[in-house]
Amino acid sequence: MTRGARYSTTTPFTLADGVSVERRTPPSRLFGANGLRTGPDGRIYIAQVAGSQISALDVGTGELETISAKGGDIVAPDDIAFDPAGNLIATEYMDARVSVRGADGSSRVLRDDLPGANGITVHNGRLFVNECRIGGRLMELPLDGSAPIVLQDNLPMPNAMEVGPDGLLYYPVMGTSDIWRIDPDGGTPERVVGDLAGPDSVKFDAAGFIVSTQAGSGQVLRIDPRTGDREVLAQLAPGLDNCTFVDGRLFVSSFDGAITEVLGGGESTSVLPGGLLWPLDLTVGPDGTLYVADGTFLYEHRDGALQVIASLFSLNTPGYLRGVTATGVGEFVGSTSLGQIVTYKHGPEPETALVADGFDQLYGVAVAADGTIVTADAGTGKVASIRGGQTEVLASGLQRPIGVAFGPDGAVLVSESGAGRIVTAGRGGVDTVVDGLETPHGILVRGNQLLIVDVGLKALIAVDLVTKARQTLAAQLPLGAPEGVVPKPLKGTPPFSGPMGPFAGIAAGPDGTVYVSADAEGSVLAVRIEG
Repeated sequence: MTRGARYSTTTPFTLADGVSVERRTPPSRLFGANGLRTGPDGRIYIAQVAGSQISALDVGTGELETISAKGGDIVAPDDIAFDPAGNLIATEYMDARVSVRGADGSSRVLRDDLPGANGITVHNGRLFVNECRIGGRLMELPLDGSAPIVLQDNLPMPNAMEVGPDGLLYYPVMGTSDIWRIDPDGGTPERVVGDLAGPDSVKFDAAGFIVSTQAGSGQVLRIDPRTGDREVLAQLAPGLDNCTFVDGRLFVSSFDGAITEVLGGGESTSVLPGGLLWPLDLTVGPDGTLYVADGTFLYEHRDGALQVIASLFSLNTPGYLRGVTATGVGEFVGSTSLGQIVTYKHGPEPETALVADGFDQLYGVAVAADGTIVTADAGTGKVASIRGGQTEVLASGLQRPIGVAFGPDGAVLVSESGAGRIVTAGRGGVDTVVDGLETPHGILVRGNQLLIVDVGLKALIAVDLVTKARQTLAAQLPLGAPEGVVPKPLKGTPPFSGPMGPFAGIAAGPDGTVYVSADAEGSVLAVRIEG
């Protein structure tokens, strides 16, 4: 089993004559990989915040089973623990909750008032949770749901933790890049080691040494809890999240969904490859390079592989990108989930600059030849233009506008996903260009042809802007939620991002290839259209 059967990669596409589709990037096995915990059955349980699901991996067979599916009771799980009875307990970071999933599949909410609930561990039948936020708390949660017992507060982003062989509770603090410990019964906390690189997990090996992943540097460290001395077990890519042991074997997770076994001596091996969390907007640079905005990461697709060029962990990060358009070689304008329009210049010394702020839920972004930027704010129902530091509202009262593009006459085209139509937006008001759609997302203009990605219809549609003739070029595409699944809203992960919503983008290369974000499986599709 893979990915919880969100979308079957064996499902054939339905294609019009002269149209072909191939996967330019492979489907992802996981929608990110965050908290890891070895279960009573010896499998690794994997929390996936962006995917809003929990999977279990058998490291012997490679079988991957969905335990809690997208659309289920547990929303955006970040970390996992098991109580003595074998019940799974998960923190739900975006919903401020801790939930218990019984062996029979039933779920109940233990607490729903813990903003940033993240790190979790069980020791001697006692449950401990912390809040990964500025001013977060470290606390014991009684399993009967009664009030938390706060051990420490005002922590700057504590994360995945564990009780050590000495009976003390060890926890990393990402905001100060150090690891602390405290008596679970209360007392004065003690700093164990500092000068780390975004430590986001603490576990213990058989010898009683700390093993900690470093989100900022990609290092897996082994630390002596008595002296603070450290050694590098593996140097991986930045974006590591958690770790766990299975029969003495060490496995680590990454934000991009990779699971890696650390072998020792600096060696490691891939267990599950990383991939796209859910590809959002796409753009093609003037040199033909394809770029993918994947929220946490901005990728370039080069030599048949994805390469990270910016992330939440990189220098001068552009932030959590939803919309992106290339304005030059290595130069971009993007919209972030924090409601900002930014420019980003990639290079040895990357540069990010704020262009406009104060929006709600920005998605698509487009740039005209004269430098005018237009963007869609799905949260407020507005479409805005930005030029020379001035912001002008072009349209308001729209039902969840998402994609934007410029028509052949320079008119601003907008996909109004909540109304199932494409409109023009400008000082003259709003006019319908295409209706009868279901949930249009990304739009692209090529000459007089408008291409529309409709995630509700799971189709790529072409409309002639002159004759209004419409044709479905490809259907049964891996877009949107699978049949029968109603995704729960992902409220975001402050201070990193605002609400996380899907956006199936579209772009075209200089050779005419059209690229589509296949968010249902975490891939990018390459569509070729004859003529």
